[in-house]
Amino acid sequence: MNIGTTPSNIRIKVKSFNRSLIGKYIKQVVNMVVKTGSQLSGPIPLPRKIQKITVLRSPHIDKKARDQLEIRTHKRLLLITQPTINTVEFLMRMVIPAEIHISVKL
Repeated sequence: MNIGTTPSNIRIKVKSFNRSLIGKYIKQVVNMVVKTGSQLSGPIPLPRKIQKITVLRSPHIDKKARDQLEIRTHKRLLLITQPTINTVEFLMRMVIPAEIHISVKL
């Protein structure tokens, strides 16, 4: 990519364990993209990943007493078509919360 040109499409994939936090971040990105005049497809909710873990309550006796824990990973996909230079600059400057993982493909 040359300096001064913008990519044709930007694909942003957002993952988080916290559903409300991911919703707030997506709203900020959507408002910013609309304000800069780019076209947006999404947010597209992707299937969440549920990881179940079974642990023993007592390490010595009572093998039947167990706890089940689960971790849910929520995912969203944003497709920005025809981004402007302002859109790319705003995306670079945005503050990302520590609980959110983002992958960007140009």
